[in-house]
Amino acid sequence: MCHLFAHQPQRDYESQTRSLRIGGHCTSIRLEMSFWDTLEEIAAKEGMSLAKFLTTLHNEVLDHHGEVNNFASLLRCSCLIYRSKSTIAVPEFRGAAAILDAAE
Repeated sequence: MCHLFAHQPQRDYESQTRSLRIGGHCTSIRLEMSFWDTLEEIAAKEGMSLAKFLTTLHNEVLDHHGEVNNFASLLRCSCLIYRSKSTIAVPEFRGAAAILDAAE
């Protein structure tokens, strides 16, 4: 089990701080590169720049909840939701050849 987690590229969990302007205010957000990559992918699928996507998301949350608590955590959770909806978990079978041989 740990092999799957331990052997991921270190770049994926290195963090990076990016500055942006939301609602006329400058702010900075620190996320791991894996999250930045996912956010860039979502933005591209929406036909937006990353800055435009983050501003749109921030404004929608603000409209819905009246405030945005911990935007960085919201972004991480958004990435997890996106990934869980866009990937199909296929179990890895060990010894699949033996299973196939037994079925014949």
